[in-house]
Order: sequence, then C-alpha cells, then structure tokens
Amino acid sequence: MGHDQLTHFNEQMRAKMVDISDKETTKRVAVACSQVKMTPQTLQRIRDGRIDKGDVLAVAQVAGIMAAKKTWEIIPMCHPLPLSGIDIRFSFESDDTLAVEVEVKTTGRTGVEMEALTAASVTVLTVYDMCKAMDKEMVLGPTYLQSKTGGKSGEFVRSDQPGKTVSE
Repeated sequence: MGHDQLTHFNEQMRAKMVDISDKETTKRVAVACSQVKMTPQTLQRIRDGRIDKGDVLAVAQVAGIMAAKKTWEIIPMCHPLPLSGIDIRFSFESDDTLAVEVEVKTTGRTGVEMEALTAASVTVLTVYDMCKAMDKEMVLGPTYLQSKTGGKSGEFVRSDQPGKTVSE
C-alpha cells in the first residue's frame, strides 16, 4: 500500500483499526512541537513561578506525559502501545512565546507520532488552563510532527525546521 492511500478504511470504506501483526518490531521515536503565545507578563510569571495555580511547567509536563500514555483511549484508531520513554522540554523562544518539544519512544510494530502530537497538544492546553485567569488571549500552536524514526517508512525530518533532529 502506498503512502498516499488511507489505511484506516476497509474494503467497504468503513473505519477499521490497521492490523499491525505482520509488521516488524523496531525502535521508534517521534518528536512533536507546539507553542503558546501569551503576553510577556504572563510568560514572566510562569518563569518566576508566580501563577496562583502552581508550577505551570511541572503540571503541564505531567499532563503531557499522561496524555501520551492514554492516546489510544482518545484517538479511535490508535493502538495501545508500551511506551519506553517520554520527554517534554520547554524553551522560552521570545518574551511572549513558550515552546514545547515532546519526544516519545517505543519498541514496537507501529509508530508513536500520535502519542507525541497528543502530548504536545495537551501540554499547551494545560498551560492555557493554568494561566487563563490572567491571559485569555493566549494562542496555541502550531502543533506539528518534527521528526520520526523506525518502521517501514523510515526516517522523517520536517523540511522547514532545519537542524532539528531526534536526540538519543
């Protein structure tokens, strides 16, 4: 089946979960990114630990990890996967932008792109939730797959983000 064909439909064009039982078990890594744009005052309060609800980055990090682990429960065609590692990193891109990078690893028969993307999404949603009382105009995203390795389709590195690779 080519990369341009949809795999989540049966011959009747009804939804199905893809059968991965004949796929090769390989080490798989996916990195997804997102960001939150906010007022400089909100970002400074996050940096200083002065948000009333608590440590925004710690809570968002745990929420993202939990989301990766539960992706199969909320995305209908995802397989439950034994994740071997989840790492969520934050960086302050400017005085008004918090960036998030999520790396998810497994050894299995299907990739972890959806787990990485779900974790990135829930991480930024949690930042929004914890800061919305002071900044309702925050903007989330874009959220995107930065890279992935493993599996039949091999390696992918997003072409418009040069220099970013999966770290081991």
